[in-house]
Amino acid sequence: MSTLPPGPRAPKLLQVYRWLRHPVPVLEECDRAYGDCFTMRLPANPITVVFSHPEAVKDIFTADPDILRAGEANVVVEPMLGSNSLLLLDGARHVRERRLMTPPFRGERMQAYGDVMREITDDVIDRWPVGRPFPIHSEMQEITLDVILRTVFGLDKGPQMGALRARLIRLLTIGSNPMYLVPILRVNVGPLTAWAEIARLREETDAMLYAEIRKRRDAGPSDRTDVLTMLVAARDEDGRPMGDQELRDQMMTLLVAGHETTATSLAWFVHRALAHPEVHARLREEVRAVVGEGPVAAEHVPKLEYLDAAICETMRLNPIIPLVARKVMKPVRIGGVDLPAGVVAAPCIYLAHRRPDVWPDPLRFDPQRFLAGRVNPYAFFPFGGGSRLCLGAAFATYEMKIVLAQILRRVTLRAAPGHTVRVVRRSITLAPSEGMPVVVEGKAGREGRLSTAPSQGVSR
Repeated sequence: MSTLPPGPRAPKLLQVYRWLRHPVPVLEECDRAYGDCFTMRLPANPITVVFSHPEAVKDIFTADPDILRAGEANVVVEPMLGSNSLLLLDGARHVRERRLMTPPFRGERMQAYGDVMREITDDVIDRWPVGRPFPIHSEMQEITLDVILRTVFGLDKGPQMGALRARLIRLLTIGSNPMYLVPILRVNVGPLTAWAEIARLREETDAMLYAEIRKRRDAGPSDRTDVLTMLVAARDEDGRPMGDQELRDQMMTLLVAGHETTATSLAWFVHRALAHPEVHARLREEVRAVVGEGPVAAEHVPKLEYLDAAICETMRLNPIIPLVARKVMKPVRIGGVDLPAGVVAAPCIYLAHRRPDVWPDPLRFDPQRFLAGRVNPYAFFPFGGGSRLCLGAAFATYEMKIVLAQILRRVTLRAAPGHTVRVVRRSITLAPSEGMPVVVEGKAGREGRLSTAPSQGVSR
């Protein structure tokens, strides 16, 4: 192991604590000290070699998936998602499950969800207070959770959706504690402990999910367009459907991967836009010009080019996960470094997105970067890459454009005074501190013109 790149030499317990609590300073310190690649040795984790150079990232994303396995490297999420999760599968099983899950996320299917996304956004906006600070992150979580429940799970508004929603919110809130990424802390030592509550909530949500799966199976062929219905009907090349446990695990994967990550990207977008008035003004002008006086619709989305660029620039500076991982199954050479079997090769999204040799003046927020042409997929990869590119990447981007365009059309926002936004870890994600508090200065109705109402002050 002495041939591996150098890395931090602090006591391992201190390293793991800092990695869980302060991941961004850890990455930035390592980048300054060691450059393009470095080795992290954390207790209860395989040795991890972190890469940020585009050529090394390309080596990883284009490698034989039997040599670099993503599923083997993602075991930390198994307690929440289940062993059949697409994120945990490798080889033929991964290919089969991904093939079965792809059709619902193709363009024509995805666009059918636009009206639901806008309706949910409007419902949430209608409840926003004017003139009083509130955390935008939790509001975005509410939007993205309801989008998942209605478009992916296929639930209608009512008691059933409300009951599942309440349990999922509690489950995900407790599970966001980054300390549960350490296996030894995931223990049930009594009914009043947090992990015992997680186990109970998981059982209750599983019972609801299995009941919904049985309902879809019993109903037979249907013209419903939700993802669960399409997955129940899906068959592989041998005519075999997914089993109930497979469906449960994939639905939880879509929930966790599509809810928290999208909500956090939306919150970071608001932070970046409000911190740059000239960008915010141009975004509102584009929405006004493209959408007009009516609500945002599917045909508007491809025309919102500056909004798309601003979303990309937000994901460049504020990627939701700091890195992705591949476990090395056979000795392999990555970026000029020889890696033995058993270690993990980790393309670092956070550092790759801030390389000054790729992104001039890398800390500057400039959506114009993404209007100049195609971006190197090994220098910008917020959704991962290669055969493991996030299945819901297009869905998430489409949802963000619908949600943000409707917010820009209806609401005049400003950052709440007296708050400095920091990066905080929520499980495997990097979120804005204190939920990114904002103030609504004015709000238009669903069908009205873009609001320019003056501020009504801030009440504490």
